[in-house]
Amino acid sequence: MSKVCQITGKKAMTGNNVSHSKRRTKRKFNVNVFTRKLYWAEQGQWVKLTVSAAGLRNINKMGLDAAMKQAAVDGNLKEVEIINK
Repeated sequence: MSKVCQITGKKAMTGNNVSHSKRRTKRKFNVNVFTRKLYWAEQGQWVKLTVSAAGLRNINKMGLDAAMKQAAVDGNLKEVEIINK
């Protein structure tokens, strides 16, 4: 699973660990992502998304349909896994 949010497009950033003696070594700042199954009411089906905490807040604020449409316009939502239940 890649650590990229399908709603916001957030992905890992790189930076430095800085020791007490100011030596710098590379490190990675990972994104807080989850795999969530959400019910898409407009389509009447369940979808599986890799979503960050900020993406979940966007979905709660705008609704799943609007958030997915905005993510598709931004180019973040490439492929959606549809779950048959």
